[in-house]
Amino acid sequence: MLALAVSHGAMSGASPASRKAVSSLNAASSPAVSTTVRAAKNGRLVRTVVVPENVIKPRLVNAAAPMAAPGAITTLAALDALIEETAGKESVDPLLVHAIIHTESAYNPYALSHKGAEGLMQLIPGTARLMGVRNSFDIRQNVEGGVKYLKQMLERFGDLRFAIAAYNAGPEAVARYNGVPPYAETIGYVYRVGKRYGELRRQFPPKPAAAVETAEAQTQPEFRPVESYLDAEGRLHLRTR
Repeated sequence: MLALAVSHGAMSGASPASRKAVSSLNAASSPAVSTTVRAAKNGRLVRTVVVPENVIKPRLVNAAAPMAAPGAITTLAALDALIEETAGKESVDPLLVHAIIHTESAYNPYALSHKGAEGLMQLIPGTARLMGVRNSFDIRQNVEGGVKYLKQMLERFGDLRFAIAAYNAGPEAVARYNGVPPYAETIGYVYRVGKRYGELRRQFPPKPAAAVETAEAQTQPEFRPVESYLDAEGRLHLRTR
């Protein structure tokens, strides 16, 4: 199971919780597991499950095998490259995509909201299907679907604030109110995304266009040294090398 270590901002392997879950599953199903019960100092009974390493280790390896799939996004560098590539295809600022992801899920690819929004860009299942996303917890599919949907909102409303509001509340709500809907959640969402977007733009400003000099400005007049001499008849001659 792939997990995002949000506190460190980097992709990591199977989490301790998932490994514990696999261990519990193995303990419940393997005949090689032994169980002991002892009395603690406080008088309560403590049950201990012992699983031999040769039983659990192969199963943990198998459980982690999907992480090695070709093209898997397992590092922040790979995720950043995916965002750059996808945003470039859709002509969307990748920093805006980062601001959306930061606000929506804090880069947790398995985030699930109480409304059912899923993954990095918190796609509602219906929206995901419209964007051609089959698995919202697949990082690549989620980002591609989320950026595609964001592009549609930008094109429909032509206003960054309205597009961000539509990403949160839906385009019909923005159309109904002809602007940011008067929902506390959406108003706060637009503010947080906008704030993060501004921070990223200040942190990573666009590179200034290189000054283009004209050919005339680049070409300097050439002055060749002048030689002078007198011929046999005493006439002065001037020439350049």
